[in-house]
Formats: sequence, structure tokens, C-alpha cells
Amino acid sequence: MKVYHGSWLEISNPDLEHSRMDVDFGKGFYTTLIWEQAVKCCGKFKRRGKKGIVSVYDFDETTCQNLKILKFESYSEEWLDFILRCRRKMDDSSYDIVMGGVANDKVFNTVELYFDQLIDKREAINRLRYEKPNMQICFRTEAALSKLCFEGSVEV
Repeated sequence: MKVYHGSWLEISNPDLEHSRMDVDFGKGFYTTLIWEQAVKCCGKFKRRGKKGIVSVYDFDETTCQNLKILKFESYSEEWLDFILRCRRKMDDSSYDIVMGGVANDKVFNTVELYFDQLIDKREAINRLRYEKPNMQICFRTEAALSKLCFEGSVEV
């Protein structure tokens, strides 16, 4: 399958050095299955006067039998708990790859309301169910990154 990474530069050799810890699925190299989502990620760089570059990779899930993968099929209590652990830098899991929905600005606002105990978990999940579908795949280990095959990039 094709996966995409939106940035301000071409990334032919993804690494873990340039990633942050306190994001949705923790430290890792983030991609998406959705072209439009990768293009949207480039927007923040373009607003800063930089280029928008979408790097394209081939990712064959069938080669990942020996990797530990966590996949969230929808926004759920488990997804929310995992996001909160990662954003608090409290994730001690050993997943190589994590797949699931993005906590975009609207989603993040809901997560923050829950985090601040202004809404309960049930209300947070109810609000998240109505969000537009999106997807992110976080490659969290060198073994996972080795499954990506760079195919090129496109300036958007």
C-alpha cells in the first residue's frame, strides 16, 4: 500500500531522531494512507514560507509478521487512553507500529476537555465519533522503518 508523509522537505530515509515524544502515538515517523491528509500537513510549513513536500512510500504489511502492531479501527476508549499516555510521555508499550485516527485540533480539544476532567470518557468518545475519518501510521522502531520503501516525492 502507498503511505504518505507531509513535510517541508523530501524524506528519503526516515529516522526516529527527528520525532517528538509527546504526540498522538509517541515518538516515531508518521505517515498516512490519505493523500489529502498529507497535503494538509504541508500547509503549516507553507504558511511559514517553506515548501510543501509529500514523500511517498510503499508499505507492505504482509512483511510485518515479526513486528508488534497496534491498530485502532475507530475512536474508542482504548484509543483515547493510548493518546493520553503518549501525550503525557507515559507510554511504556513496545509497539513497532501504531495505526489509528489523528487527534486533530477538534479532536485534541475534546481530549483536552477530558484530560482536564470537564467531560467524562463517555462524552469524549461520543464527540469523537462524528469526526471526519482520517488515519495515521506511526513507525516507532528501526525494524518498522525498514518496512518502508521510498518511492519519491511531490511538491504541493
